[in-house]
Amino acid sequence: MIHHRIPQCDSSPRFRSGLLLIVKTAMPDDPLNMPAQYLKGAGARRVGALSRLGLETVRDVLFNLPRDVLDLSNVVSAGELRGDAMQTVRGVVVDRDARAISRGRTMTSILLDSDGEYVRGTWFNQPWMLKKFDMQQQVLFSGKPKKREGRWEFSHPRVQWLDDELDGEDVSNEEIRGMILPRYPLTEGLTMEALRFISRGAVEDYASLVTDPLPAPLQREWKMPSLTDAVRQLHCPESVDLFNAAKQRLLFDDLFEFQLALALRRRDWAVNQRAYKIETSPKVDSRIRRLFPFDFTEGQNKAVREIAIDLATPRAMHRLLQADVGAGKTVVALYAMLTTIAAGYQTVLMAPTEVLANQHWRTVTKALSHSRVKQRLLTGSLTAAERKKVHAEIQAGEVDLLVGTQAVIQDAVSFAKLGLAVIDEQHKFGVAQRARFGLQEESEENAIAPHLLVMTATPIPRSLCLTQFGDLDVTRITELPPGRQRVVTSRVDGTLGRERAWEFIREQLEAGRQAYVVCPRIERNAEDDGSAVAGSVEAVYDRLIQGELRKWAARDEVRALHGRLSSDEKESIMQSFRAGDVRVLISTTVIEVGVDVPNATMMVVFQANQFGLSQLHQLRGRIGRGRFQGYCFLLTENETDDAAKRLAVMEQTSDGFKIAEADFEIRGPGDVLGTRQSGGLPLKRAHPQRDFELLLTARERAFEIVRNGDIDRDLFEPLRQEVINRFGEKLELPRGG
Repeated sequence: MIHHRIPQCDSSPRFRSGLLLIVKTAMPDDPLNMPAQYLKGAGARRVGALSRLGLETVRDVLFNLPRDVLDLSNVVSAGELRGDAMQTVRGVVVDRDARAISRGRTMTSILLDSDGEYVRGTWFNQPWMLKKFDMQQQVLFSGKPKKREGRWEFSHPRVQWLDDELDGEDVSNEEIRGMILPRYPLTEGLTMEALRFISRGAVEDYASLVTDPLPAPLQREWKMPSLTDAVRQLHCPESVDLFNAAKQRLLFDDLFEFQLALALRRRDWAVNQRAYKIETSPKVDSRIRRLFPFDFTEGQNKAVREIAIDLATPRAMHRLLQADVGAGKTVVALYAMLTTIAAGYQTVLMAPTEVLANQHWRTVTKALSHSRVKQRLLTGSLTAAERKKVHAEIQAGEVDLLVGTQAVIQDAVSFAKLGLAVIDEQHKFGVAQRARFGLQEESEENAIAPHLLVMTATPIPRSLCLTQFGDLDVTRITELPPGRQRVVTSRVDGTLGRERAWEFIREQLEAGRQAYVVCPRIERNAEDDGSAVAGSVEAVYDRLIQGELRKWAARDEVRALHGRLSSDEKESIMQSFRAGDVRVLISTTVIEVGVDVPNATMMVVFQANQFGLSQLHQLRGRIGRGRFQGYCFLLTENETDDAAKRLAVMEQTSDGFKIAEADFEIRGPGDVLGTRQSGGLPLKRAHPQRDFELLLTARERAFEIVRNGDIDRDLFEPLRQEVINRFGEKLELPRGG
């Protein structure tokens, strides 16, 4: 009988003696931590499928968030339809058809039998819809029907396929009609009906044991269901509104608890992280600005003011400096470092790669060539003897400004008086690496932590700033230096597009400019010969020196750069490119960040559809950095829908912050920031972009609770412990709150 397969939830707790025996003798003290395989309907045969969905325990099943619900409460048959109103009709597929109705136009038609009357659904220019329907399949059409020739017809209706949802049962069955059924993500070996049965059983037996860390007064004030009620309404919804409220409660908790963790971390910094008080006088400010042969932009001046205020406090600064490509963030960081040095303290700038570290080193040494600042470069390429010498100088306080890679946070490096640490391209380091600067003397009484400035030329969407970087104050520089021109970007297809790009490169070389050619991989493969836009560094290098550019650039003026070269080889090639001896650089994405050659005005990106938006924006930022117009050609073919969206954005805008938002919408947070960050966002259910308004509410409430001291009251002890248990180790929260 159907009521065995899709049971109604019993709101009262029901423990069977067998389950109680298992819990008492072999399971954890908390029944919610019991393995999910002991739930009704689970068993050993489904434990693997449940595990693939992350459902290891009873608690996991209770808090498993359905995608949405299948609302059968208002489903009607064809005889009950009325015009000009949103309605849902049930039926069985009895006919399918797709045909051309005029030049370039097609119509797909699906005919349903609904209790002996026919209902038609139609779609224009969507022939693929035909493959989604099988004969005798149960479906729902939702929309506003109209009667045509005596028959109800839906134009482009929303469709719900029911056979998989209901395990083949007839939707007209009175025991099913009127129900609201949760719909879950699935995996092989687990049907929707089975997961519903398991989830409902978990609710019946264990929902009453769920404890709610959110104090009851706040639940009432914020008009939220209790956690127990939310769990019941997720898996046994009485209405769509109650299901939505339950889902919002779980999403809110996810965001709220994380924001509480960030607020507690910031409070701990403010109370416990003592730092040197570094003040800037007008005289020091004037001396620093004279080192640069240009005036700061208003955006740079604003950033300098905000950082100067932080440095002048006796508590450690924790600030994120965001800037679009070419907006001059390094100048702002250098200003902060020179301010710190003028006050008598050491500074360090850490970059993720040797290429970028060397770029910063050149910038620093050029800017400070007439100063008395003692500078050193520390990377993995130094010999053991050279590293030992630099380590000794750092420890003796003989180095004012250190530039390097991760080598600067190795155990052998000990600063005498570190006042400021700057981390460039923060998203390419893990959380633990960032924390190393603040942990060096943490165990010592009265320890002094350095001020911390993390910076990136990868603009970060606001929703991610409030999550991944929510513990940091944020400064944005959106203004570009005067005279900087927007790079003209064109998406081109196939052989004609490629030839057009080569023609542009030839024109730029004749004008004395230089060019980048970017490839997605190093080694050639079969794709290089079968496609006009596929390209490896090896294949493109051979093609250019033997053909397209043979008359415009000598063989030694075209070089290949990639990650398999040694650090010395890469640096030598880059130095030749900067000097103008190399005119065309064929490279992988190792040039993505930090390479600054003002004479380079042209870039061709092979298989641009394989790159992410932010990566393309970073690559494009390598050109047009001088007074000459820049041109970027994106070679592509066989684009996916997402790739087409990315490349269209590149053509339409050069605003890195708009590009970051678009990239986040298309690809999500993990891909935007890269997989090298430490585990991505620590959220179980919420999505910062999708749930942005809820994120703002959660952040405001969390920071207020910490700011006004409520979090320290006894009433909030369960909530405080929940946050510490969930995030304490990852964010290094004090166990005492």
